[in-house]
Amino acid sequence: MDTATTAPIQAPPCRALRLLIVLGALSAFGPLSLDMYLPALPALARDFGVPDAGVQLTLTSCLIGLAVGQLIAGPLSDRWGRRVPLLIGLAGYVVASVLCAFAPNVTALTGLRALQGLAGAAGIVISRAIVRDLYEGTAAARFFSLLMLVNGVAPILAPVVGGQLLRFTSWRGIFLVLAVTGALLLAATVFVVGETLPSERRHAGGLGQTFRSFALLLRDPGFVRPALAGGFAFAAMFSYISASSFVLQKTYGLDPQQFSIAFGANALGIMLLGQGNARLLRRYAPETLLRAGIALCATGGGALLVSVLTDLGVAAVLVSLFALVASIGLVMPNSTALSMSGHPEVAGTASALLGLLQFALGGVAGPLAGLGGNGAALPMALAIAVSAAAAVVVHLWPVRTE
Repeated sequence: MDTATTAPIQAPPCRALRLLIVLGALSAFGPLSLDMYLPALPALARDFGVPDAGVQLTLTSCLIGLAVGQLIAGPLSDRWGRRVPLLIGLAGYVVASVLCAFAPNVTALTGLRALQGLAGAAGIVISRAIVRDLYEGTAAARFFSLLMLVNGVAPILAPVVGGQLLRFTSWRGIFLVLAVTGALLLAATVFVVGETLPSERRHAGGLGQTFRSFALLLRDPGFVRPALAGGFAFAAMFSYISASSFVLQKTYGLDPQQFSIAFGANALGIMLLGQGNARLLRRYAPETLLRAGIALCATGGGALLVSVLTDLGVAAVLVSLFALVASIGLVMPNSTALSMSGHPEVAGTASALLGLLQFALGGVAGPLAGLGGNGAALPMALAIAVSAAAAVVVHLWPVRTE
């Protein structure tokens, strides 16, 4: 039977709950940074006088920053411990968010969004490494599922809050709210999150050691298959994140508040399936539940493409998107736990490479979803369907074992 490896499993419930809440919030830097200003994208395009694709690049640059930042923060956390890189990243996120609020043009905003993602990546990658320090196997999958409860609140609340904020302020005010959120998480981390990587388990190696660790992980099918399957599923979701604001508002006529409600309902699906996953892990292996999640992802992606091609209307599109997005509640905790089940000695580096695969694939798929411009639905549907199909192919690809 898989069990937790260190003290937090026997920690007092209140302490474990505080750790769960803070780690969940740290892992939510992606949806917080990407989703809160989604309802403002059309207004941002009007303010700067640029086409839809121009402001979608601010999403892509943040995603690239999140990917590259994980490559930096993960290995550093293996060398210096989890706490110091995490606190530095959080402080940087606060500063970058304030600078985004005062960006003079879309070019500056695009660059600052990359810096915001670079700093925020520390929360994502190090929170996963902390979980791996404390748990393993099925216990880790359960904890990642519990993180979905906290993490799932972010994509539910972020666009809703963003839509409501637009009634009183502009998109610049949204970035100031993100800065305040980062400051609160910085304070919470100082008081709640201790060091989980003792000095005797740290690596003194530099860049060469990092590349050797990457090579080791990339040669391991036990890491690569679930990581790529989860990465392609994430790419499908990011295609939706990148283009849905334009598609649902311009093509299907939703206003910013209606869009934020629809977006939040889809995120609620992630949270519900994430919690269902935690219960199902008592009876089923993570591999089985990952397979079910990928099947649901592909079903949602295929149904969306059919709905758009046959013009079935907004109801069919929303139902398809709900199935697609909700599947992430099954895919992400199990693919993450399976990918990180081996090589505990380089948990930070494994978390970084896992994040790179996810965000790099999402960074490629996101701009493709907006190629049609003017809220065209077909490019988004194609990008989602192709990404979901790729997740199926990777997961079913036969692997030779010794």
